[in-house]
Amino acid sequence: MRDGVTVIKCGGSDAIGVAGVCADVAKLRAAGERALLVHGGADEIDRLAAQLGVQARTTVSPVGLESRYTSPPMLDAMLLAMTGRVKPRLLAALRAAGVPAVGLTGLDAGMITAVRKPARRAVRDGRPVIVRGDHSGRIAEVDPTVLRVLLDAGLTPVVSPPAGDSSGAPLNVDADRLAAAVAVALGARRLVLLTAAPGVLRDATDSGSVLPRCELPDEALLDYAASGGMHRKLIAAGEALRGGVGAVHIADGRVPEPVSAAVGGAGTVLVRSVREQA
Repeated sequence: MRDGVTVIKCGGSDAIGVAGVCADVAKLRAAGERALLVHGGADEIDRLAAQLGVQARTTVSPVGLESRYTSPPMLDAMLLAMTGRVKPRLLAALRAAGVPAVGLTGLDAGMITAVRKPARRAVRDGRPVIVRGDHSGRIAEVDPTVLRVLLDAGLTPVVSPPAGDSSGAPLNVDADRLAAAVAVALGARRLVLLTAAPGVLRDATDSGSVLPRCELPDEALLDYAASGGMHRKLIAAGEALRGGVGAVHIADGRVPEPVSAAVGGAGTVLVRSVREQA
């Protein structure tokens, strides 16, 4: 059974309008709906890493997914940026909008457990390589207990990476997939993924080629959307839909009232393909 919760993922780009997102959360609350906010922080992590002299590295998987390489110093920068810069700003904006909120990471109460791979395959200069020493992981389990307690108390949780491994040590995880995993664990009514694009584009170079509806097969990737952060959002959307989330939207976080716009039909609504549901 689905819960009446809207999970909103606020992208890590500076372009996302935080005030508009928070005002929309206030509107949802005024309408009697419950909301949970998940955030990334890629731009702020990059800034802080540069200030700390931490080298930024990325890796590319065999299927073309680009990921941040999280060395121990980069893990520290990520923790500081998420909990010391991005989250306080969101909490302040929510308070200004009249929304009582509580900031959390996946470490709190053992909420998000992830599994780290000691080595993984990647591609560098067209050649396969083995990457080691990356302190990131894949989400394995979500315990929504603390989230339900906060929601039942009328509070809005604000959640971000990191997750924890089985011993509680922090691991970097993808924030879009974290949002999907939380939405599944809560049996959410909907998941809204806000990004610095108007939606899923048929042509990545044409902002007017937004797909109002996009069918997602369970396995295959969409060639026309297989670049940049959109690729990961589609993976997260598929995981949410397969997990039973009622609806998934990918929409522009730069517009006024972005959540209301998404729910009202702006951007792209994601659905499982009819063949996959059969």
